[in-house]
Amino acid sequence: MTQPGLQNRVHPNGDIIANSARGTVMGNRGGQIHDAATQTLHPTKRWASRQWICCVTEFKNRQRKVMSDGTYTELFFLDEVTALAAGHRPCFECRRTAANAFGEAWARAHGLARRPSAPDMDKVLHEERLLDRKKRTHVAAWDTLPVGTIVVDGKGVIAKSDHGALHWSFGGYAPSPTRHGDVEVLTPPTILAVLHAGYQPLWHPSANMN
Repeated sequence: MTQPGLQNRVHPNGDIIANSARGTVMGNRGGQIHDAATQTLHPTKRWASRQWICCVTEFKNRQRKVMSDGTYTELFFLDEVTALAAGHRPCFECRRTAANAFGEAWARAHGLARRPSAPDMDKVLHEERLLDRKKRTHVAAWDTLPVGTIVVDGKGVIAKSDHGALHWSFGGYAPSPTRHGDVEVLTPPTILAVLHAGYQPLWHPSANMN
């Protein structure tokens, strides 16, 4: 679905850049943040609302020309692990089963009687993913982080998988030395809690080839 050269690929730190590598999931940030005539992002606008979602790339045979109409701006991610790090959650339309599982894990993590509404989750996530208009990060011990977390250090962007540390890139994952001690975490705290509570995100196939 994506086209080479368009600024629609999302880094785990939330930045949206141009990259030709194809992602395995797509999403949006609550509406249109591009100029349809030029297929370029707005110079400063990086979200339309707090509804940052992660979607499948194919759903009910719907066809779209990327970044061409005025409903929303299509964004692409290496995988759901990347989308979660950037602060997105599963879509309740095209990924209802995953979205329900995400909400139920959220409820377990916070001792709630029922899963929160999408707007309630979006409000919390919006506060956790941003510091002013930049990515909000936090520090935690590597050994305490759940599988599915993405961190950053002087050697790059690192995901924690069942196989250990993996170096992240737009094209996929590669083995990386295990981290120790405190690390700078990109994945928002509440999403870490959701992962700890059992939510299983989608990984790029390269995560299982190492």
